[in-house]
Amino acid sequence: MSWVTASTAVTPESTQQAIGYPTLFVLVLLGALVPVVPTGALVSSAAVVAFHQTAPFALALVFVTASAAAFLGDMALYWLGRRGMRSKNGSRWLEAIRSRAPEDRLTRAQEKLADHGVAVLVLSRLVPAGRIPVMLACLMAKWPMRRFARGNFPACLAWAVTYQLIGILGGSLFSEPWEGVVAAVALTVVISAAPSAWRRVRRTAKA
Repeated sequence: MSWVTASTAVTPESTQQAIGYPTLFVLVLLGALVPVVPTGALVSSAAVVAFHQTAPFALALVFVTASAAAFLGDMALYWLGRRGMRSKNGSRWLEAIRSRAPEDRLTRAQEKLADHGVAVLVLSRLVPAGRIPVMLACLMAKWPMRRFARGNFPACLAWAVTYQLIGILGGSLFSEPWEGVVAAVALTVVISAAPSAWRRVRRTAKA
């Protein structure tokens, strides 16, 4: 009887949570290490699903999972970058960071880092494609792990809150979770593409 009771207590919602949170953690962690995974869209989508769930603290768990995974991923990537900086031959992780930080954006990141210090890290997480140039600037400035962690921790919290709010907005506009997910992903894509589009417009206008 106890097995029957336990099996009937496992609802689809609890199954989603058992699978969803670990999956979200792994994907955000992977996205921090390999900056091609759309982690913002993942967090927004998870927030939409959590918004429509009846389980208490579902949104809080999304926030904790996403921010913790982002922080650990950033710290791991920074540690690998520091190892590459100390190595004569560098490393593939350091090379990957450099390849995603154009010279002009790296120069601006170095200037802002010199002027504002840790506060730049918080903004870098909120600006699309701003994280890697600032991280590389920190590596080139030889910031120790502890100093980088002090700035990166609030940055990851602010990032998780921002994309979770996008998901909550999408979830509140539609009654069906999948509709909210589509809206949240679309809004995330627009936000991510806006800076690049604006830079292209400015270059075209100058030309």
